[in-house]
Amino acid sequence: MDFELRRAREKLEKEQKERKERAKLRLDRERKAKEEARKQREAIEAVHRSRRLDAIQAQLKVDEQIQENLLAGRGIVFSRILEAVSFQGSGDKIKLPPSCFTGLSDQGAFDKGPLYFQLSVVHQEGSSEMIDTDSKQSTTHSGVLEFTAEEGSVGLPPHVWSNLFPIDSPKAPLIEVQYVWLPKGTYAKLQPDVVGFSDLPNHKAVLETSLRQHATLSEGDVITVNHGILTYKLQVLELRPSSSVSVLETDIEVDVVGPDSGLESSQPVLKPLIFGKAESGMVEEGNYNYFKFSIDNDIWDRIAAEDVRVEVRIEAETNNGDTDLYMSKHPLMFPTRHQHEWSSHDIGSKVLILGSKDKNLGMGAYSIGVHGFKGTTKYNVAVSVQENRNHKVGQQAGSSSSMDIDAVECRNCKHFIPSRSIALHEAFCSRHNIVCSHPGCGIVLRIEESKNHLHCEKCGQAFQQGEMEKHMKVFHEPLQCPCGVVLEKEQMVSYTNPASSSLLKILRWFILLSDLV
Repeated sequence: MDFELRRAREKLEKEQKERKERAKLRLDRERKAKEEARKQREAIEAVHRSRRLDAIQAQLKVDEQIQENLLAGRGIVFSRILEAVSFQGSGDKIKLPPSCFTGLSDQGAFDKGPLYFQLSVVHQEGSSEMIDTDSKQSTTHSGVLEFTAEEGSVGLPPHVWSNLFPIDSPKAPLIEVQYVWLPKGTYAKLQPDVVGFSDLPNHKAVLETSLRQHATLSEGDVITVNHGILTYKLQVLELRPSSSVSVLETDIEVDVVGPDSGLESSQPVLKPLIFGKAESGMVEEGNYNYFKFSIDNDIWDRIAAEDVRVEVRIEAETNNGDTDLYMSKHPLMFPTRHQHEWSSHDIGSKVLILGSKDKNLGMGAYSIGVHGFKGTTKYNVAVSVQENRNHKVGQQAGSSSSMDIDAVECRNCKHFIPSRSIALHEAFCSRHNIVCSHPGCGIVLRIEESKNHLHCEKCGQAFQQGEMEKHMKVFHEPLQCPCGVVLEKEQMVSYTNPASSSLLKILRWFILLSDLV
């Protein structure tokens, strides 16, 4: 009996324990389910709350953007996303489609003065197109040239295109064009990318001429300045009173600072020369090396008084090459075979002597061009001020008579010889000397030297045999002007001289104008 009661009690206790465990498990499951439901509810609420906050922030950004646009456009809100296309033009003025004209006109933008626009590159992600406001955009500013672009596109000149796409150009670039108001600029600091820009005569006037093609300037932009065959790129470092300004109808102070890199330019650069100090160099065939020096007021006064003269000298090695010397006065900065005012083509060393009687000489800056005529040549170039040792006006120069009273003309050399020795002289002269028979020459030469004495068939000048080849190449080889005219050196120098009024130049321009008409 006791055994059965004990078994019944154990069975009951076991069942009670199992019921408690099942109840506990059920409570745990219910608690976990409630916790999971709570977490899901909180997550859903967090998502909804985040969406509401994002919507509020987006609305705030929209309102802020509208306010910024209103402030930037002085009450005019105009923004378009257009596909950028390039066209050949100068300056920073773009072409917009006719619909933009209507949109701006409806808001009275044309009554507020010149139109200015902020141009920003639109970030394209996949197939969607959106403006990436978090990343740094390529942005610049511009004026407007005309409203003739195709709908959906904007025409960009090279200046604007290169500032928006300095590295790579996308296949179908999109640009946000936004109307803005810009203050008039009062100050700009620019920096060329290479040395040489400050060597331009009156380089600020050259820069001012280039800026006349622009309506705006923006910090970070790079502007291109052309001067003859030279091209310089200048970066805008600083602007006042704003980071983007208008340059229309305003007086703006411009500072040009030196380049940070100090890289040598691929374009010609003028190296300064100091009077009396030689500079060495090496020039290859067909290339030019350029130098510059200045004649100040003190030196010019001494030259005008005929106390001193200026000498430009080149000492060159002639083993495997030779040079030519060209010189000009600014504004002609880089003298060449076509354009120069002074030149020397002697083989080896060369000297140009400039004095008061030279009508082209005066105060100012001068350029020296060392041209590689043949091979690679090492040289030393120097400019010096030398005292004149000639007798001044009013001084009596001691001299002996060139012809004695009792003198007879030699039948061979035509010199006057004393009559007492004429027979002996003529016998010796006829055996050892010969007179050049070229018209106008008459120089007396030793017979062994006469074979080396030649006259140019074209101009009649006398040269040594080794000099004739260079003379023919320099002076008589045809040169072609960029306009198409082919002339020899002397004629080409006269033809390309801006002050020249030759009939040939007048006829050439008349033909060009006739072709245009």
